[in-house]
Amino acid sequence: MRQFLKDGQHLVRMALFFGLGLLLFVALRAFFVPKGFGELGHFRPAAIADNAARPIVYAGREGCEVCHADVAESRQGSRHAAIACEACHGALAQHADDPARLKPTRPDARKLCVQCHRSEAAKPDKFPQVIPDQHAGTEPCTACHHPHHPQVK
Repeated sequence: MRQFLKDGQHLVRMALFFGLGLLLFVALRAFFVPKGFGELGHFRPAAIADNAARPIVYAGREGCEVCHADVAESRQGSRHAAIACEACHGALAQHADDPARLKPTRPDARKLCVQCHRSEAAKPDKFPQVIPDQHAGTEPCTACHHPHHPQVK
């Protein structure tokens, strides 16, 4: 019994160390976890209001098609018909509200198209994939493909 008490100092230090760690964890958790977290499961009720307060940056397909009906018509029946305009052209709510306020830039097809079409083993075999340097050399994709209706020109 005396031997156990001799080593008791080490056990007390270890217990204090873990106790301080636990107190630090509880204090940091109270500081970093937002108020209301967990009331609706793993969600925070105020998150809805926080998201609603953010400015709208995407116009949506309808916002684009109001002025660009010709492009919408050319996309009909193409493999890119289901892709949102802003997936390639970026967020354009400001442009849709006032075309003079924001002038969109034309995306660099050589960089943009390979984001989806670069050959990768994880993609389905039926998905059009290319190795850019072997497929087109230094030419942009738009040299042979129309971006809104990508069949070969």
